[in-house]
Amino acid sequence: MTSAVDPAAIPEYPMDRAAGCPFDPPPRLRDLQAEGPLTKVRLWDGSTPWLVTRYADQRKLMADPRISADIASPGYPSPAANNGGGSKISFILMDNPEHARLRRMVTAPFTIRRVSAMRPAVQKIVDRLIDEMLAGPNPVDLVDSFALPVPSLVICELLGVPYAEHDFFQEHSKTIIRRTATTAERNAAMRALAGYLHRLVGDKLANPGEDLLSGLAGRIRAGELTQEEAAQIGVLLLIAGHETTANMIALGTLALFEHPEQLALLREGAEENLVSSAVEELLRYLNITHNGRRRAVLEDIEFAGQTLRAGDGVIFPNDIGNRDPDAFADPDNLDLTRNARHHVAFGFGVHQCLGQSLARMELQVVYGTLYRRIPTLRLAADLERIPFKHDGSVYGVYELPVTW
Repeated sequence: MTSAVDPAAIPEYPMDRAAGCPFDPPPRLRDLQAEGPLTKVRLWDGSTPWLVTRYADQRKLMADPRISADIASPGYPSPAANNGGGSKISFILMDNPEHARLRRMVTAPFTIRRVSAMRPAVQKIVDRLIDEMLAGPNPVDLVDSFALPVPSLVICELLGVPYAEHDFFQEHSKTIIRRTATTAERNAAMRALAGYLHRLVGDKLANPGEDLLSGLAGRIRAGELTQEEAAQIGVLLLIAGHETTANMIALGTLALFEHPEQLALLREGAEENLVSSAVEELLRYLNITHNGRRRAVLEDIEFAGQTLRAGDGVIFPNDIGNRDPDAFADPDNLDLTRNARHHVAFGFGVHQCLGQSLARMELQVVYGTLYRRIPTLRLAADLERIPFKHDGSVYGVYELPVTW
C-alpha cells in the first residue's frame, strides 16, 4: 500500500552533476538510492513521478508491459516544460504493437553479424581520422576532429545520407536534445530534419541503393510503411547514431585521462577481450543518458511495498542504477577488467537500444586504436576548463583539447 507523503517533503528530481565529480551521477541520487528502492520526486510542473533508483528494480519495471514509453500516456513525466506535448521521435516513444511494427523494419542492419561485417570499414575511418589529426595542428579539439566525425561518417554510410550534409543534421540534432531549447526551436528542428529525410527517402524511392533508407523505401513500395514514417525512423537513427557515440568517445577519453592507470592498461594491452570489457565498463561508469528513461504506469502495480497507480509517472535514472553496489562491487571505481556487460546504459526490455551492437563495435574500434596509435595523447587543458554538457539530455563535453 502507498503511504501518505507530505507534498512539501517530496524532493526535486536531481539533474545537476556540476556539484560533484563530472563523471558521477548527481550526488542527491546516491542519497535517494540509499534511502529506498522507490521514492517520489517533484518535477518542473509540480508532478510527482516515482523514481526507481536500484538496478534490479529498474530492469524489472522496464520490462513490465504495464509501464508505457508513450509520451502521450497520462502521467508521462516530461523532463522540461518545452518537452510536453512534443512530437514523437518514431518508435522509441511508442508502445507495442506499433513500436514492434516499426522497429522490426530496421532490425536487420543492426544484428551482430551485419555490424561485425562493418568493422573493417569503421577501422579505416578511425585510422584515416587519426592520420589527419597527426598531420594537422597540435593541440586539437578531439570532439571536432575525431569524436564527432567517426559516428557521423558511420551512420551516414549506413543510412545512405550524404556526409556533406553533416553540419545541417548535427546542428538540428543538438537543438532537439538540448533541454533549454524552446518548444518552437525544437519543433522547427524536428520539421527541418523530417523534411530533409522525407526528401531523401523520396530520392531512394526513385533511385534505390544498398543503404538502410533504400530498404525503408522498399517497405513503402510494399505498402508496409508510409514515407512520413520512414522519414521519422531516419530522423531517430540519424540523431541516435551519432550524438550518443560521439559523446561516449570524448567523455570516455577524458575519463581515461583522469584514470591514467586504466588508460595505461588499455594502451599496453589492447587485446580484444580487454577492449570489449573496457567499452562495457566505460558505458556503465559514464552512462550519458542525462534525464533518465521516462515511463508512465498503465495499470496499478504493487511493487516494493508501494502501489504505482495508473497515470503515475516513473523515472529510471540509469546512471545511478549502474552505480548500484548490489549489482557492481565498488561501483564508483573505474575498473576496465570488470565484467560490466549487464549494465543498463542501453536500457532494458523491448525498448532496449536498437543500435547497441553498432555502438559497441564503434567504441571497441576507437578505444582499441586511438591510444595505441597516439600513446602520448593527453589533455591539453585543466579539467576545470572543460565545458561539460549540463544543458542536454545526452551528457558529454562540448570540446576536448588534446595534445601529444
